Amino acid sequence: MSVMVKESPISESDMIAEAEKALADISRIRDGVGRVIFGQESVVERTLVALLAGGHALLVGVPGLAKTKLVETLGIVLGLNSRRIQFTPDLMPSDILGSEVMEQDETGKRSFRFISGPIFAQLLMADEINRASPRTQSALLQAMQEYHVTIAGARYDLPAPFHVLATQNPLEQEGTYPLPEAQLDRFLMQVDILYPEIEAERRILLETTGVEDAKAQNVLQPARLKEIQTLIRRMPVPESVVEAILTLVRSARPGQGNAETDKHVAWGPGPRASQALMLCTRARALYDGRLAPSTDDVRALAEPVLQHRMALTFAARAEGTSVRDVVAKLAKGI
Repeated sequence: MSVMVKESPISESDMIAEAEKALADISRIRDGVGRVIFGQESVVERTLVALLAGGHALLVGVPGLAKTKLVETLGIVLGLNSRRIQFTPDLMPSDILGSEVMEQDETGKRSFRFISGPIFAQLLMADEINRASPRTQSALLQAMQEYHVTIAGARYDLPAPFHVLATQNPLEQEGTYPLPEAQLDRFLMQVDILYPEIEAERRILLETTGVEDAKAQNVLQPARLKEIQTLIRRMPVPESVVEAILTLVRSARPGQGNAETDKHVAWGPGPRASQALMLCTRARALYDGRLAPSTDDVRALAEPVLQHRMALTFAARAEGTSVRDVVAKLAKGI
């Protein structure tokens, strides 16, 4: 048995034809990214899954792991109008959103004109987002959820598609501001970037220290990306996957009958986590060339979708327990 999102009806043959076309496009995207980003297959997969699902991603890793390079490459390959904001402690909300300036015409009449900020892009890179104050971080909240901003009472819609890929350095804590939980919840996934495997690092050494570096090439247009995102929302989801998502997310909340969670978790994920898993499992299935997700997709995406939506108790942190450990145990139970 499968459940469908409430979209316009589409026949099975049309769905297969659209999926095959999307698979060819996704294959070209993967090849385009692979020309520039060596190794890190899991990171590339999860970041692309977040974009294909129509969401935002938080990239967490130490300096020098090509976080910025990955975002720049994705912008070129996907044909998105991309901009970068380097977050600093003195950055102001108007530096992100834009501001109104007063102008005077030839007759002496004065009026305000809105000058848009860098947030008006299809792919926004928020570099070292935790270096800005909560006031500035909150400037992204409305944009990430509502896809528009309000300046001086006037609404300004953002370009479509609109995605935020934010980077964060987990090592440096001095002069940083942890992201508020409400903002973390807006990120579809938290993608942890680890050190590359030795063969990938060997290739990095050989191919990035010469006269010319490999350059990314555009293979897709924004309109086509939106079509693929719509297709993903129309993909059928087996009832077993729906139940696995509900079981996993609800078991991660204290007071729901899971002894492990009650012992270690202070607060757990809300319904937005279930929505994120529903979308991301579909996107991962299509990324892998399948027309419907499975419970394996739920297990594979449990960590990146849930880890930034949970907090451990003080006792659990004192014991050395991590959110990853808790999520891994919960994922095994579905």
